[in-house]
Amino acid sequence: MIQESIVISSEASSTFAGSRDLPGWIVMWSLAFAIYCIFKMVSWQSRKRANVACWKQMAYLFAWPGMDADRFLNAENINVPRPSIQEWIFAFLKLCFGLTLLIGAVPELSAFDSDLVGWTGMIGIIFSLHFGLFHLLSLVWRSCGLQADPIMDWPIASQGLAEFWGRRWNRAFRDLTYRLLFRPLLPRLGPSGSLLAGFLISGLVHDLVISMPARGGFGGPVLFFITQGAGILVERSRIGKSVGLGRGISGRIFCIALLLLPVPLLFHRPFVCNVIVPFLKATGCLS
Repeated sequence: MIQESIVISSEASSTFAGSRDLPGWIVMWSLAFAIYCIFKMVSWQSRKRANVACWKQMAYLFAWPGMDADRFLNAENINVPRPSIQEWIFAFLKLCFGLTLLIGAVPELSAFDSDLVGWTGMIGIIFSLHFGLFHLLSLVWRSCGLQADPIMDWPIASQGLAEFWGRRWNRAFRDLTYRLLFRPLLPRLGPSGSLLAGFLISGLVHDLVISMPARGGFGGPVLFFITQGAGILVERSRIGKSVGLGRGISGRIFCIALLLLPVPLLFHRPFVCNVIVPFLKATGCLS
C-alpha cells in the first residue's frame, strides 16, 4: 500500500509538473471547468428530493450554468412567465457585441499595447458568455417553463456593493456560496465574519484559476475580494449609512470606485499577458 501511494503521488506530481508546459489558457479553462463541475454536482446533490422529470435534471446538469437546482427544477410547477421578444433581442445584441469585440476590435488593436488587447478580449469574452449566451440559455429554459433566472441581472444598475455582489453579478456563484458557505458559518462567525469568509474563499478560488495559470500575480485576487467584503461592511456601517452609501448617487460612486480601482489586482498583468493574449491568439482572434 505504501509503494502504491508513492507511485500515485509521483504520478500526481509529474502531472502537475507537466501542466507547467501547457499554455496558461488551457490550464485556466481546465481548472475553471473542473471547479464548475464540482460546484454543479454539489448544488444538485443538495437539492430538495422531489419527483422531477429526468430531462429537467439533465438540462440542469448539462445545459444550464446556474447553481439553484430547486428553483430551476421547479418541482412545485410554478407558472413561469414567458420572455418577451424585446428580451430575446437584447440578449442577442449582447452576444453580438461580445463577438464584435473579439472578432472585430481585438485584431484592430493588435498593433497596440498587449494590455489593451487583453482587456478588450476579456470584455468580449464576458459579454459573449455571461451576458449573451447565458442570457439566451435563460430565455430558452424559461420558454420551456423552467425557472432559469439570468445569471447577470443588470449589474450596471447597482447602487451599492452589497446589491452588486448579492443580487446582480454572477448569481450562480452567489447562490452556491450563500447556501453552502454563508448560512452554515453564520451561527459561528456572525454576519460580518461569514461575509468576509465568503469573500476570502472566493478570492482563493479566483487566485487558483487566475494566478496559477498565469504563473504570477498571486494574492491579488484574494486582496481584491477582501476589499469587496470590507467595502460592504463599510456600506452597512453607521457612518456608511449616514453618508448615503448603498443607495443613490453616493452609493453608485462608492460602488464603481471600489470595483474598478482594485480590479487590476483581480485581472493582473501576468494573467492578461500570459493567459488572455495567448488564448486570443490560439482562437484566431489575434494574429
